[in-house]
Amino acid sequence: MANKRVLLVDDEPLIVKGLRFSLEQDGFDVETAADGEEAIAKFFGGQFDLVLLDVMLPKLTGTEVCQRIRERSNVPIIMLTAKGEDMDKILGLEYGADDYMTKPFNVLEVKARIKSVLRRTVPVGVQEEKKIIRVRDMEVNLVNRSVTLAGKEVKLTAKEFDLLQLFITNRGKVYSRENMLETVWKYDYLGDMRTVDVHIRRLREKIERNTAQPEFIFTKWGVGYYFTDKD
Repeated sequence: MANKRVLLVDDEPLIVKGLRFSLEQDGFDVETAADGEEAIAKFFGGQFDLVLLDVMLPKLTGTEVCQRIRERSNVPIIMLTAKGEDMDKILGLEYGADDYMTKPFNVLEVKARIKSVLRRTVPVGVQEEKKIIRVRDMEVNLVNRSVTLAGKEVKLTAKEFDLLQLFITNRGKVYSRENMLETVWKYDYLGDMRTVDVHIRRLREKIERNTAQPEFIFTKWGVGYYFTDKD
């Protein structure tokens, strides 16, 4: 993880100081911003591998910053929030965040989440002959984590791509929400299954021509979701 650049956006000096010190100890290059406008300026003025983004910020909220970044970039975003309500967490995911953590948090867990997201963003060990999967007019490159549909690029967040990769490499297999949390998120989400539903809905909106009549991701009512390439 050495030399990975992280943009840390938070207006609480003690949190910034602690996180920055801990991340730099692990070899991360950390840039900071104290409000939403500064975050936008720094993000689009440089290159970052991940953004740690507080929800409650001066000038622009964290969700507004997240939305603006998502309009032009798929860089992984982890939201930080002092609120405990489920809808605040879901709202962060609605705007394209890849993960969230509720304050107060353990610095070691933050670092573990960051490293987990970055490992998924840069996959290793993909077999050469299986690096590109084509299903009808969809092409999924497992190495550079890109997706095209009818020749046009589809921009997915890290978690959305992880879900698509899980489905497309296990076509026909039905995954419950619990299965997906365990396989894709790899840690306890305290029973908040809506996280999966939000990501599935966003993924469908991006790859399905008509979400009411899906071509790829289907619902097995009462069980979960599955991917099929059958007409």
